[in-house]
Amino acid sequence: MSECYEYVPHRLLRKRVRDIASGVEGELMAVINENVSDSGVERWVELAYIRGACGREFTTAVGNVEPAA
Repeated sequence: MSECYEYVPHRLLRKRVRDIASGVEGELMAVINENVSDSGVERWVELAYIRGACGREFTTAVGNVEPAA
């Protein structure tokens, strides 16, 4: 059986970033390749974990992450 997640290196880790989908800015804490399937068929997605100003983390697709201005 395969792992449910795997950490992925990213050039913006620990840097201030912007989620283009929501417009929210924060610090990129991790990029994780996760199996998001709830069935028997695996579905792997790279998710970015961003910590916003309030201290709570949220996820977005890694393609939605850009450096904050």
